[in-house]
Amino acid sequence: MTTIKSLFTAVALTLATAGAVFAHGYTVGPLKIGHPYAKAMLPGQKVGGGFMKIENTGTTDDKLISITSDRAPEVQIHEMTMENDVMKMRALPDGLPVPAGQTTELKPGGLHLMFVNVPQGFKEGEMIKATLTFEKAGKVDVEFKVDGATPKAEEHKHHGDAAGAEDHTAH
Repeated sequence: MTTIKSLFTAVALTLATAGAVFAHGYTVGPLKIGHPYAKAMLPGQKVGGGFMKIENTGTTDDKLISITSDRAPEVQIHEMTMENDVMKMRALPDGLPVPAGQTTELKPGGLHLMFVNVPQGFKEGEMIKATLTFEKAGKVDVEFKVDGATPKAEEHKHHGDAAGAEDHTAH
């Protein structure tokens, strides 16, 4: 029985460590940015999507106001909504609210970042550098891990909570 317990503990620790290797996160002020990721782009594709979770652990609302990247001349904040059974996408030029005490999730089919006029498509396994600018918390440099162009749902399980990711604190 003790051997089974030891084996179970070893497996659990291995899985927890493996999860930490795949997760990456960043902190700026009270904001925790959990595992930014992008999708690989198909040949000739000029736009790419970016996703992450932003947890505001503070008591004051904030707002993501801009994103820059050396891989795209423009990065926009977008939202997708259903209107009269039609999926619509629109830019949020005034930024993305990040309410105090809440987590805002950017994910496929919802809120997301749009890397525009990308000269060289994102390839699976790459890390795309970007700078997020928040109205109150300021700037933080992040890297978006590029996943496959058409990932299966279970491949995104490692994109967990903002709080559970390895921390890179902005100074």
